Amino acid sequence: MMFCCLGLGDAKDITVKGLEIVKKCDKVLLEGYTSILTVGHKVLEEFYGRPIIIADRELCEGNIDEFLKEAKESDIALLVVGDPLGATTHTDMLLRAKQFNVETQIIHNASIMNAVSCCGLQLYNFGETISVPYWTETWKPDSFYEKIIGNFSRNLHTLCLLDIKVKEPTEESLTKKVRQYMDPKFMSVKEAAAQLLQIIENNQNSGITKASLAVGLSRVGAPDQRIAAMSLEEMQNYELGPPLHSLVIPAPNLHPLELDYLAQFRQFV
Repeated sequence: MMFCCLGLGDAKDITVKGLEIVKKCDKVLLEGYTSILTVGHKVLEEFYGRPIIIADRELCEGNIDEFLKEAKESDIALLVVGDPLGATTHTDMLLRAKQFNVETQIIHNASIMNAVSCCGLQLYNFGETISVPYWTETWKPDSFYEKIIGNFSRNLHTLCLLDIKVKEPTEESLTKKVRQYMDPKFMSVKEAAAQLLQIIENNQNSGITKASLAVGLSRVGAPDQRIAAMSLEEMQNYELGPPLHSLVIPAPNLHPLELDYLAQFRQFV
């Protein structure tokens, strides 16, 4: 089984080696719930000249074994946005493949974990990456904030990966035989900033305030990529365009080159 990474932009961001594999494989799956490209799978099919099977969350987490068994006798490619080992889902697949004695090959590509440097913040100054989940009326987790504080206290930046919901079952349908799904939604930097500001209100001595610098990124790797730097308070009202978005909480003391590079993205709203 081949794990071919698509990069961050569109169909053409696949590597030459990845494209060669896609063209010769018996089946091609597209993992479509941990991230998305800026184009739909029909565009990929046209460019790669191959039909593509959408691997949603249910397939990846519940039915992948059938494809792994099939991969013992045939070549199957799993297309992943970004790089494959950025999500535990793909690590689990690799371990399951090993249990089935299925040979695997990984074709690496760019991911937000390294492409975030396009905002000018130096990669070796980043600390732990965190994920910001959508809150509900009854579920408002904030444990990730401790990692942001830990990075900030060590003068390190924090990359915040923002939640996406693709083919998520509704709470009401989980107990029914027929699944119903929520409409897809993708967290924006303004939504993430608003949630962080609520957490900051309850953590007044964390060192991070509503005036702290935040950097928002949208559609990194695409022609319409956008970057904006402003306070967290301002970010909660800033429209950064279509998904996908990422948010960075920079370290309190920036390198002069980081300051100079960020200056071009400063927005005053």
